[in-house]
Amino acid sequence: MTRKQVPGPIAPHGGVLVNRVLGAGEAVEAAKRAKGLPQVQLARRERCDLELLAVGAFSPLTGFLTRREFDSVVDEMHLPTGEPWTVPVTLSTGRAQADGLKEGGEVALYDPESDRVLAILRLEEKYDHDREREAKEVYKTTDTKHPGVALVMGQGEVCLGGKVDVISLPPHEDLKAYRWTPRETREEFDKRGWRRVVAFQTRNPCHRAHEYLQKAALEICDGLLLHPLVGETQKGDIPADVRMRTYEVMFENYYPKQRVVLTVLPASMRYAGPREAILHAIMRKNYGCTHFIVGRDHAGVGDYYGTYDAQRIFDEFDPQAIGITPLMFEHTFWCRKCGEMASYKTCPHGDEAHLLLSGTKVREMLSRGEAPPPEFTRPEVAAILIEAARRSAE
Repeated sequence: MTRKQVPGPIAPHGGVLVNRVLGAGEAVEAAKRAKGLPQVQLARRERCDLELLAVGAFSPLTGFLTRREFDSVVDEMHLPTGEPWTVPVTLSTGRAQADGLKEGGEVALYDPESDRVLAILRLEEKYDHDREREAKEVYKTTDTKHPGVALVMGQGEVCLGGKVDVISLPPHEDLKAYRWTPRETREEFDKRGWRRVVAFQTRNPCHRAHEYLQKAALEICDGLLLHPLVGETQKGDIPADVRMRTYEVMFENYYPKQRVVLTVLPASMRYAGPREAILHAIMRKNYGCTHFIVGRDHAGVGDYYGTYDAQRIFDEFDPQAIGITPLMFEHTFWCRKCGEMASYKTCPHGDEAHLLLSGTKVREMLSRGEAPPPEFTRPEVAAILIEAARRSAE
């Protein structure tokens, strides 16, 4: 596929927008063939990863990592072919099952949630999964209280590497109108004539600080891709359907519709902090975005990473190799003296003038049916979150 054949204002990562979804006829034949193949069950994160591989969000990857690719990503933060890549995309299983699989053969990838085979893996290689090294290098900790580390440590002892041929995408009953592929977002950007498109990653409800960052970035770009992540998140995160209602009400009331596209990213959170910030940027590059917002504690959890480590990691890469331009923002807040949203870069006043609410404090307010101040969150958003908290408590 040449660059001219790929829609959108920026080339995909690696230059090719991958598509691993089989055509209708091929899919029928593959489904028949899969009935006679050994099956490996997909965990939820692996199912999300399979979808991202299928539609090209993980370009240039065409399948789950081989040993050489795994080692290169974990140790060097690059693929063996030279492209930056910071988080392993692996498929694992137990040793007993792996022993029965033949390298060079095919494996059916079974989704227990939909009770169907979604893809065939061309098994290039089996290799021991060095979970502790992955945790130490990628997550910077082996503490299993870290949700990403806990997931890695709970994976199988053996990784299965190779290309995937996808028979059908994982079925979704929710948010169907928002599930656009990278090709579809790229075509929409071209349709709108956008040449500079900024993406915003979020796994939280939209509040005033997010709105401020998005609109500040929109001042220098043609359009905004508001791109919430709706795959697996940790326990305690606001459910995707509730979050989406907050984005919808913001989009309806406070954004110029001709300059914003709201779609979803079917990815799982890994909570890998700095390394995941790079992965999030690369994925948005594949969706056609030229710029990417990186705020404080991007993809972080607990106290495992420094506040701005996710911004500093971009300095470790050749900007041309990353391709997408990061837009770095500091912590933002409402300043009572300025009478507006601001950051420590733009506000001369001390913390006593700033409206600063912790996530714990906000959750306590919502659980009591109490709306946070409008300077912190829009009243329409607060109403949605209060109702969701009420239903959750019933």
